[in-house]
Amino acid sequence: MTPKQILDKFGPRESMDYDVVVVGAGPAGLAAAIHLKQLAQRAGSDISVCVLEKGSEAGAHILSGAIMDPVALTELLPDWKEQGAPLLQPVTEDRFLFLGAEGARTVPAALLPDCFRNHGNYVISLGNVVRWMAQQAEALGVEIFAGFAAAEVLYDDQDRVCGVATGNLGIGKDGEPTGNFQLGMELRAKYTVFAEGSRGQLGKGLIAHYGLDAGRDPQTYAIGIKELWEVAPDKHQPGLVLHTAGWPLDTATYGGGFLYHMEDRKVSIGFVVGLDYKNPWLSPFEEFQRLKAHPAIRGLFDGARRIGYGARTITAGGLLSLPRLVFPGGCLVGCEAGFLNASRIKGSHAAIKTGMLAAQAIADALGAGRAQDALDAYPEAFESSWLHAELDAARNFKQWFKKGRTVGTMMTGVERWLLPRIGIKSPPWTLHHDQPDHALLEPAADCPRIDYPKPDGVLTFDRLSSVYLSNTNHEENQPAHLTLKDVSVPVQVNLHRYAGPEGRYCPAGVYEFVKGADGGDRLQINAQNCLHCKTCDVKDPTQNIVWVAPEGGGGPNYVGM
Repeated sequence: MTPKQILDKFGPRESMDYDVVVVGAGPAGLAAAIHLKQLAQRAGSDISVCVLEKGSEAGAHILSGAIMDPVALTELLPDWKEQGAPLLQPVTEDRFLFLGAEGARTVPAALLPDCFRNHGNYVISLGNVVRWMAQQAEALGVEIFAGFAAAEVLYDDQDRVCGVATGNLGIGKDGEPTGNFQLGMELRAKYTVFAEGSRGQLGKGLIAHYGLDAGRDPQTYAIGIKELWEVAPDKHQPGLVLHTAGWPLDTATYGGGFLYHMEDRKVSIGFVVGLDYKNPWLSPFEEFQRLKAHPAIRGLFDGARRIGYGARTITAGGLLSLPRLVFPGGCLVGCEAGFLNASRIKGSHAAIKTGMLAAQAIADALGAGRAQDALDAYPEAFESSWLHAELDAARNFKQWFKKGRTVGTMMTGVERWLLPRIGIKSPPWTLHHDQPDHALLEPAADCPRIDYPKPDGVLTFDRLSSVYLSNTNHEENQPAHLTLKDVSVPVQVNLHRYAGPEGRYCPAGVYEFVKGADGGDRLQINAQNCLHCKTCDVKDPTQNIVWVAPEGGGGPNYVGM
């Protein structure tokens, strides 16, 4: 049965009314919810707020490096230290290495651009911070519904957003309701805040529906792959922050590595690769494994134990790629819109700030008796905020690296080190780009093939053993949340022209080409492995893959990530 047929047979759906519905219990969504309640308390009124989270709990799907600038958290919850926020390890030292195939060069501390200076910041598990924020939100009266995926935007007869509907539960693989069937619920609101994170399903649809990206540069993304390790006591340097550039990537490909020493002998190591890469033979997952084997890195892991794995796309276009933030009845916040500062490799502070700015605009609108109009005060407040000034100073960062590592490195030094030291806060020039990431992949025949070493199972690993550490699970008897618009395209186009890049850009082994009964090739989709990273949604050269949210609660269950 189609979703419409199911609704016609079992409907109408039950509905609940709120002043504000927030989609996504990440730092942006929770900041919006918390600040709405704070503003209501100060005004002596009440604002009903509901937060929907597709993960099994707040934080289950959250993945980040992460170094956190506490500036926005301090604005939101000034007593966060006293309230036990899990910002436990201050940064004690910054290092930056340029890697060659065998050696490494350390950038002198005096020459580090300000964007790589982390004094006053904290090495954190963003998932743990989000869990703590969810507790603060619930203490203020916010209702958080975890395990419920927002699957549909609701529009009224004037094309205004009036809420969302959760997905149906208990639908079998054949599309028919099972004995556990439960119809989705409508959550209706005067304003709806979309905070799904990078490449959010509903946000993507809203941007297209309202043309929010008109006149903006195409959004550009990266994939971040991360492992969490417990290292030997003599290898642990609490608060050390190490970033790398160069090997194993070629000079035309944007990316780099990070190692963050947390508390309790934990070290997070990760690798970021821009999804504007051109060579279809490239595998971000295998490049990450190679990074760990570099002589300047591998010694850290002697006697260590890998305890976590995950991957997520990063919305990296910055200020020039931000869509219009508001539309009738709602707004986009955090990485849903793309507020990450790629030059600092930080987005959580921006997410919290935008959630607060949106909350202020909503509270003012509700106080004036308004509903389901455009919250123009939100983008206006952003344009006059410290966050806008920060992103404006970094607006060219990703564009320079599209010209190659040498140019990108040099111009980052000019814009983020030299100009501030001569009193120029923002560069007097602006660079634009005009192609989305998926359009930049070149034919496999025109690119050098990359053959990766086999994993040793000690320091380097395969995808399936890695996915196991992410605690990923999907109910087996449910419709596939990954489908194809045209089932012939993967073989006829992607395999023949690009050598099947799906099997390499996916960090979870979801896609593999196998031989069918007739001896021909076909694409097999192992949807149960999906980490919800959205890389396929971004990088598929034919944009033939359709990603929708599975049943709520499915996907990774990250611990300490």
